[in-house]
Amino acid sequence: MLDTNIQRVKASELDLKERVVKIKRVAKVTKGGRTFSFSALVVVGDGNGIIGHGLGKAREVTEAISKGIDDAKKSLIKVPILNGKIPHEQHGKYGAAKVIIKPASAGTGVIAGGAMRAVLESAGVHDVLAKSLGTSNPHNVVKATIRALTLLRDPLTVSKHRNLKLNKVFNG
Repeated sequence: MLDTNIQRVKASELDLKERVVKIKRVAKVTKGGRTFSFSALVVVGDGNGIIGHGLGKAREVTEAISKGIDDAKKSLIKVPILNGKIPHEQHGKYGAAKVIIKPASAGTGVIAGGAMRAVLESAGVHDVLAKSLGTSNPHNVVKATIRALTLLRDPLTVSKHRNLKLNKVFNG
């Protein structure tokens, strides 16, 4: 169930900051012994509602990270963030990873763990309560968090969808 109104963004005109979520050393066993390579999970964002994630694999760590950054720049999306907060509570699921993100009052900070923290801070969320349920696999947690962020709707979109005035959305 993927939302059809995902806004894709071009990476060329943005000032993106990258964060490495996880680096894994993997081994391939051959006749001559073990061959080691590295896998890097990277999150990029501009801190203003644009976020993307990528995976890079290479023989060297730096090369794997740069490949991950290039991959993340290809999957950038725009999410609605209002004054450093998310507009409403949202659940996200990917594989066995389940996440819950809730808006928090000003000054709360990012209450989230590990992979979720990297995604939320890169997106520019400053006040949020988040909980990761199910698996702790960083790949799936990152994807579940991004899926939850893509399902968020800003008040303007909700008012257009329901044919209401903007002030009626808040007053119910």
